[in-house]
Amino acid sequence: MSLGDRTHELKAGIVREFLALREKENHADTVIGFRAAQVGNVCAIVHISAREARAMGAKRRPAMADAPAERPYLQKSREYLKDIGNKMLMPTAFSPTN
Repeated sequence: MSLGDRTHELKAGIVREFLALREKENHADTVIGFRAAQVGNVCAIVHISAREARAMGAKRRPAMADAPAERPYLQKSREYLKDIGNKMLMPTAFSPTN
């Protein structure tokens, strides 16, 4: 299993608003957690998800973007974002949670 790390860099002063918006949306995905930075870039929210295969996210993103139910959230969330970044974290051979 791999982990997806999506970091949302938000505009200053709206972290709580963004989290409230995200909490209201009940996305049926494989979220492990949301983490808010307390040191460093305090306008960063990290969304961590589990993926069985790298291609899983590549298939889901276009489908979500095209879903009529997702459009209001996607449009509203853009107002909060400065930048967004993605990482796929693959387990090492000695990782206890392969």
